[in-house]
Amino acid sequence: MAAFSCTNVDVCPVQLFRYAYLISIAEHNWGVILVKGLILCAGRGTRLHPFSYSQPKTLLPVANHPVLHYCIRKLREVGIQDIGIVIHPSQVQIPPMVGDGSQFGATITFIRQEVPLGIAHAVQLAQPFLQDEPFILLLGDNLLMDSLHGLTKAFTKRKSDGVVMLSKVERPQDYGIAEVQKGRLISVEEKPRQPKSNLAVIGAYLFTPPIFESIATLQPSPRGELEITDAIQSMINRGFKLSHSVTNGKYSDVGTIDRWLEANQWMLTRELGNQHQIGKGTIVKNAKITGPVLIGDDCVIENCQIGPYVSIQNGVSLRNCSYIENSILLENCSLHDIAWKITNSVFGRSSMMTGQSSNSTGVFIVSDKSSICIPAVKREDL
Repeated sequence: MAAFSCTNVDVCPVQLFRYAYLISIAEHNWGVILVKGLILCAGRGTRLHPFSYSQPKTLLPVANHPVLHYCIRKLREVGIQDIGIVIHPSQVQIPPMVGDGSQFGATITFIRQEVPLGIAHAVQLAQPFLQDEPFILLLGDNLLMDSLHGLTKAFTKRKSDGVVMLSKVERPQDYGIAEVQKGRLISVEEKPRQPKSNLAVIGAYLFTPPIFESIATLQPSPRGELEITDAIQSMINRGFKLSHSVTNGKYSDVGTIDRWLEANQWMLTRELGNQHQIGKGTIVKNAKITGPVLIGDDCVIENCQIGPYVSIQNGVSLRNCSYIENSILLENCSLHDIAWKITNSVFGRSSMMTGQSSNSTGVFIVSDKSSICIPAVKREDL
């Protein structure tokens, strides 16, 4: 039997033929590639405490839908049906919220990452699921306004071994930054002191199986993780062709309270414009609503001024609240008799706040099942 070897790349001719075949199919289908997708959800989300104590950050709602659901729908938009989701064993809430994927027209496979050792480590764990197929990788706490067609089109048009989605940023030293020449990615550096461009890596990738050989050669970074930027650089150094796609749309990693609120704001604007939507069984009395505002089912909104940029989940009770804007109210929370102007706030599930105060502006971050009573403030106490 003849033996085959590749001197420049670690991929056999059979695999290369398979890539060429997939690319030819993709070109025939106007850039849409039927590949697998991988979503990473095993991160701890410490910057979203207290809300990520009780549920994974990828299940936190943006415009009343979990961030993870948006990721799944993005993959479905480009024809991907076979989706792997990497989770930590403690994240028992994720499988019931996703199910078998049938609600999205997809098939879901869950992959366990016992210890969060980085993005590249999670990809390595998913290799038995991904096998020898090209795949799109998304971070489960990332929201993208644009579709993923930019990745698939760059892959087919440039005959690439991988594609990285980039976005122009104002402070490149805070991001993983790519250097590009003539349509090719030539270097990637994490938070460089002297950035070579303003093109940031934003957490959406298309890879082919050579990524696994690159990951296998990695050593942990100073923070103890296998970095995906190091794996990309390894592919470049080994002679593989990496290209890029630049998005001009909004994007956010929902990794902090501020970015969560920001993502909620632009998602509400995209979905509703300046309108509002009220769910089934919700009672609204003597309320002024300024869109975009999204109100879930079985809520009570009475004597309140709401909006803009407010998401209200199911079962919320708001009575005699002077003003609420740019805020997220999770399931079954209640706010009664609040004279404050509430802004840039998040109220956790089944939390409660009552009481009178002066007509001031307040920012509140209230965890699940917490209760706050604000006493009246006398003028002589001011």
